[in-house]
Amino acid sequence: MSASSPVVRDGEYAARGDYHRQPDPDWDYYPTYIAKLKSVRAWLDALPREARVLDAGCGEGILVEEYAGRLAIQGIDASYSSARVRRGSLTALPYQDGSFDRALCLDVLEHLTFEDQPKALAELHRVLVPGGVLLVSVPNLAHLQSRVQFLLRGRLIRTASELKHPGDRPADDYIALARRAGFIMTRRRGIFPTIPIVTRLIRQHPRALMPLHRALTRLLPVPGWCFLNLLTLRKP
Repeated sequence: MSASSPVVRDGEYAARGDYHRQPDPDWDYYPTYIAKLKSVRAWLDALPREARVLDAGCGEGILVEEYAGRLAIQGIDASYSSARVRRGSLTALPYQDGSFDRALCLDVLEHLTFEDQPKALAELHRVLVPGGVLLVSVPNLAHLQSRVQFLLRGRLIRTASELKHPGDRPADDYIALARRAGFIMTRRRGIFPTIPIVTRLIRQHPRALMPLHRALTRLLPVPGWCFLNLLTLRKP
């Protein structure tokens, strides 16, 4: 896209603007979002300069802009386009087979329907070179607080509304989908173990209790207990 390409926003971006650029510290997801970005940046920083990277479902393209001078990085999103972000669907990526060495898919799969999730993973597998690596972040429907809720009341706690996260799943289900798409999981990390009562306090006061959020993630990084999972997937 040219440097003069206009910004086009649909869906959530039309309603909220470029809200990831300066996220609100009082946003209940803010501590988890910041922890995720820290891990993703460490992953990107370790890549060689010639690495071809796709940020699939990149939104405003925050990471694409940040790493444009260091990596051969491109961004694509179904609801946003700009000079750095191409408009396109994850279920039909407009790239040739093996176009990328690495790919990101961060907090995206849960926004797709159950039917579209396998298609997106298959497309990400297709556009990676053999040996290519995909870094995925997904909210975990079966986090600890949700499991406790199920034991007490017989239902899990959705990670967001059904309208926002139609494809909400336990993290283990995403892992199974990735394996069926042909990926091998090489690493799984958890962010924010949802200890009952404490979790509610952190979500009510994310700015003030961010240090507690960090401490819990450091002390109890059990992926199955955590709200967010980071999955490192390799194409054989």
